[in-house]
Amino acid sequence: MKHVLIAALVLGALTVAPAAGATNECRGLNPCVPVAGPWVVVPTARTMPRPQAQYQLTCPRGFVVAGIDAELSDQAIDLAFLGTSGTPVSPGVTTSRSIVFVASYVGDRPRGPTFRPHIGCIPATGGGTRTPTAVRAVTPPGHPTIRRVVTARVRGESTVNVACRADERLVGWYTTRGFGTASPPAPALVASLHVKTTVSRNGLSALARAGRGQGIVQLGALCAGGK
Repeated sequence: MKHVLIAALVLGALTVAPAAGATNECRGLNPCVPVAGPWVVVPTARTMPRPQAQYQLTCPRGFVVAGIDAELSDQAIDLAFLGTSGTPVSPGVTTSRSIVFVASYVGDRPRGPTFRPHIGCIPATGGGTRTPTAVRAVTPPGHPTIRRVVTARVRGESTVNVACRADERLVGWYTTRGFGTASPPAPALVASLHVKTTVSRNGLSALARAGRGQGIVQLGALCAGGK
């Protein structure tokens, strides 16, 4: 899937959350179902370019993403989301049932930075129409990839697996840590969740250890070549 990285500072789900007073994912949308993710851990290495955290949040079946917001534990978190090419830029064209948040830490004093993604979901009415084109040397953006995503709660030690299908091939992947707490997790809690990822020919496996209470791990496999 060819994506356009769209800045979103203004802007699959774990829970359908009640509307949060501090977030605006449903502002101006009626009807709207708010969905909140966990507190997602942002890596803090000072390499160039800065490492990124990705997290996919999903609307209930029959809904598409129409509004986006987020809560940050640190203003030095640079946040964006992945949108699909299409005209007009609108729900069901730029977005679908799921949306991927992308975050990086650009500060110099990290203390376990995290963000909590929010989406507002409206009933799906079908995507925009496309103008038929004749056979030509160039082609408009399509959907050559698909994300296979698994989100799991971790208590103690757990193994989480995700893989492309037999007719697909793995072309990219990510592993993201998170916490289902009401407020941003303390740096000690963030540091207590360890994940070791092993990548195979067509998927990945993560050994996760939650040293304090429980954590959340999301594995994403970017797959191409399917039918």
